[in-house]
Amino acid sequence: MIGQDLPAWPAIDFAAFGEVEVKPLSRIQNLTAGFLSRNWLAIPHVTHHDEADITALEALRKTLEPKPSPLAFFAKALVSGLKAFPQFNASLDSAGKHLVLKKYFNIGIAIDTPRGLVVGVVRDCDKKPLTGIASDIAALSGKARGRGLPMTDMEGGCMSISSLGGIGGTGFTPIVNAPEVAILGITQAEWKPRRGTDDAIEWRLKAPLSLSYDHRVINGADAARFLRHVDEVLAVPASLVGA
Repeated sequence: MIGQDLPAWPAIDFAAFGEVEVKPLSRIQNLTAGFLSRNWLAIPHVTHHDEADITALEALRKTLEPKPSPLAFFAKALVSGLKAFPQFNASLDSAGKHLVLKKYFNIGIAIDTPRGLVVGVVRDCDKKPLTGIASDIAALSGKARGRGLPMTDMEGGCMSISSLGGIGGTGFTPIVNAPEVAILGITQAEWKPRRGTDDAIEWRLKAPLSLSYDHRVINGADAARFLRHVDEVLAVPASLVGA
């Protein structure tokens, strides 16, 4: 069993050092803690960091009505990446002996709720327009923060996205959501200078990307190529709107 030989968790009377308050974890926090611990221990994680130029994406997004969330664009870009690099759209079987290559494209979206973190799954992202994906993300988020998501809305993902872009940060290590083999972390976009024509300064909006992956299935070169592909797709956002 994973982790069975680890030392026992320290049992400490924290009240001996000062005043404390004890609060039970929510049901979602308890479930999530178990899954995250298993995934971290069982999967050899590597995280590759890069940046995506979303200058054109933001300019286009402002012209659309209703305005879709950036996550919808990233979900569509991931579909392109999964098609170009099929090993990312795969899962190891329970014995770890066979790789199951998927022919469908469902994208998981990490949702922060008052009761804890859940991952809702937007299905068939290859067949839906950008507006449809944006609508599905909004519906899943509303449901998760309300009465909660049923298990059917959290199953069948191919790859997940965990975004902290609305909060901040420059990078992190998202934990792979087994049985998926990769997860994309996104942090807050920032305007950065770039050398342009005749050494002129051009300002570009850059989104930091953190790609964690299962090193048993994906190697570092493929991870770098995958994020370069995602960046190239996001740089031409018009191709994602009606796809």
